[in-house]
Amino acid sequence: MTTHAAKWSQAGRVLGAWLVLVLMAQVGNARAQEAAHPVIPDTLQQRIAACTACHGTHGEGTPESGFFPRLAGKPAGYLARQLQDFQDGLRKYGPMEYTVRPLSPDYMREIAEYFAAQEVPYARSPVPTISAETRQRGETLVMHGDPSRQIPPCQACHGTQLTGVQPDIPGLVGLPYDYVSSQLGSWRTKTRATVAPDCMAEIANRLSESDITAVSAWLATRELPADMHAQPAGSVTPPLHCGVLGNKGDGV
Repeated sequence: MTTHAAKWSQAGRVLGAWLVLVLMAQVGNARAQEAAHPVIPDTLQQRIAACTACHGTHGEGTPESGFFPRLAGKPAGYLARQLQDFQDGLRKYGPMEYTVRPLSPDYMREIAEYFAAQEVPYARSPVPTISAETRQRGETLVMHGDPSRQIPPCQACHGTQLTGVQPDIPGLVGLPYDYVSSQLGSWRTKTRATVAPDCMAEIANRLSESDITAVSAWLATRELPADMHAQPAGSVTPPLHCGVLGNKGDGV
């Protein structure tokens, strides 16, 4: 009996030790799962983290890079349209296409309205050295267009102050030279598009490379107006041959 009791006692100790190890392993697994799947706060700031990583905390953009544009203060309709265009594959840029792929229309509208409501100071971005002639050419195209080539003035759609028009037309002043230039180029190469009528695609393809340089440089160096808000809806009437831009969210 004594031998059997000793054996049972030893077996009990082994079983107890095994149970302790199992429990420790389970606790360790639970902690590992918690670490692998941390609780993420359901806040707007958290939901727009992917946006602010490139475009700045308040959507101020990164003028020093010359690439990531300002989102702050742009009309919400325009911003929502761009997110939709990235999601639909009309506008091409890998990181943006990946970011917006799972988003619902309501979610994208919430993001657009957040950045549209932000008001932060503007900062200048680097501009290449251009001749006085090129600068003058840029001003002429922006303010008066070129009727001989059916190029309307930028201000005909983007507002007399070039600050945009509610609810869908973005401002052009205050954007980096590199960004404006690259977007006009993207319209020409069909890596950027929008729903029909795609007016900017038509206009960009009427511009020469030197025209794009001139327009981009003049816009990037233009003195900013005192009021940078987008003009009220209906304050401009887009040229008929460009399509009804105010309903389509075209622009850069």
